[in-house]
Amino acid sequence: MKIYTRDGDDGTTGLYFGGRVEKSSDPIEVNGAVDEAQAALGWARSLSEPESRLNELLITVERDLWVLMAEVATLPANRHKLTAEKSLVTSEMITRLENEIDALSAEIEMPKEFVVPGENQLSAALDVARTAIRRAERIAVGYPLDGSMVVGYLNRLSDLAWTMARWAEGPHHRTARVH
Repeated sequence: MKIYTRDGDDGTTGLYFGGRVEKSSDPIEVNGAVDEAQAALGWARSLSEPESRLNELLITVERDLWVLMAEVATLPANRHKLTAEKSLVTSEMITRLENEIDALSAEIEMPKEFVVPGENQLSAALDVARTAIRRAERIAVGYPLDGSMVVGYLNRLSDLAWTMARWAEGPHHRTARVH
């Protein structure tokens, strides 16, 4: 199978459930930013211990971002074809992020001042991912989808990335260590 199709050589790209839009269109701008955020999360995951709690959490949110990108890449006329948690972001997905934030937060002492990123490579990579997620969120706000939870998901995911970065700074920053 060839990786190239040449279909996009005219400056358009295909959407989920059909249709084509300009590569500079709002949904493609959103998904480009989300794609960068997902890559940054993958970079952070590559720095985490295999099979660790953080690694598993990062895999989960990276997969969630596929769901989010499918939703964004669907024409409004085809939104009825979306499936919850497969191609449509749900409130339950946001709640899962909140639960993870709460669980990690319970194990760390929250900083009392602005954080200077770079305690270690993993926390720094998570901070880079957080900034990419925030940019994706800012772009997504400009492309509102009726009834969509995309912006809320990105907002909470950036909070989770911040919390994971603080957690990844190491045991000396944690109030209790849980494996």
